[in-house]
Amino acid sequence: MITRCKFVCNSVKKMKGWSGVSSFLYEAEFTAVSQGSEENKSFFQYTPSGHLSVGTYKEDVFEVGKEYYLDITEAVAASTAAT
Repeated sequence: MITRCKFVCNSVKKMKGWSGVSSFLYEAEFTAVSQGSEENKSFFQYTPSGHLSVGTYKEDVFEVGKEYYLDITEAVAASTAAT
């Protein structure tokens, strides 16, 4: 089963990186959509709230004000997926 959510990016923060992987870490903050289109109103009926925080080493992955879909599926272990 797949659950599709729709989020809007509210902010992207640039922070000093860690672990020697990158100079910077970009943290994007999202909330579930609630208005702006008929589709968003429909999503709001089924997912009226939600908060998501995502970190990436790449700068231009997410843009403030843009909307993104998030599809959630169960993670099945590789050993059981083939059976």
